Amino acid sequence: MRHILAFIWKYNFFFLFLLLEVASLILIANYSYYQAATLNRMTYAVTGNIMNTWSGITSYFHLRDENLLLAADNIRLRQQLTREQLNTDTTSVEVADTTGQVQYRYTLAKVISNSTNHRDNYIMLNKGSKQGIIRDMAVINADGVVGTVISTSDNFSWVMSVLNKHSKISGRINRLNQMGTVVWRGGSPMTGTLIDLPAHVKVKIGDTITTSGYSHIFPQDIPIGIVSHIEMEKGDHFYTIEFKFTADLNSLGMVYVIQNLYQAEQQELRKNVIDEE
Repeated sequence: MRHILAFIWKYNFFFLFLLLEVASLILIANYSYYQAATLNRMTYAVTGNIMNTWSGITSYFHLRDENLLLAADNIRLRQQLTREQLNTDTTSVEVADTTGQVQYRYTLAKVISNSTNHRDNYIMLNKGSKQGIIRDMAVINADGVVGTVISTSDNFSWVMSVLNKHSKISGRINRLNQMGTVVWRGGSPMTGTLIDLPAHVKVKIGDTITTSGYSHIFPQDIPIGIVSHIEMEKGDHFYTIEFKFTADLNSLGMVYVIQNLYQAEQQELRKNVIDEE
């Protein structure tokens, strides 16, 4: 112990310098948006490479299970998307609407980091801006909604999980075509909450909740959950509905990142209308 203290004392100016450097970086990240964004991109690149290497090592021992899950994902996605066009990249699927116009592009990505035990949970993917991933793209797997891309580096993406207090997704009771907002209030990673559903709606246990398609991020009819509990305070005009997520967010492997190719046009039109008002 005496030798350790002597070593620290001998190089005290060096350790003080390191401490001041760390403190200055923290202050810059907290008070400068541009510098914070730069530091975040650098952090994503470093941690992304570390996580990617570790994920490659661990996935080697689960290769058979991953292949089975990937095959199941592809089969179920192809069944769900009736009018599809495959491009030359086998990891992407472009989906046409009823007029034959391509609206959504699906890109396959691997989860290399994931948390479910915090109040704000995030996911890292092994695809980034070089692979066409940008901010505000939806992330799903074959079972349902997973999250939304909030930041990217060249080769990695940072995703806000649906298990995050800031996550809000436009959902609907599929049977009734009634809209609400999907949020997560903490606790179990298996359970979410649907709010803002009017009290006159006759919702039932077992009803399916899907995406409404109104957000310009998620396509319509992506599964979110199954209603498990219905509650409404006396005098209130809206339900609070608990549901079980259809996707197992604690065991994510392969996911699809969805780009709405008309998103910019839709947002610009909405902005113009609001500005005119």
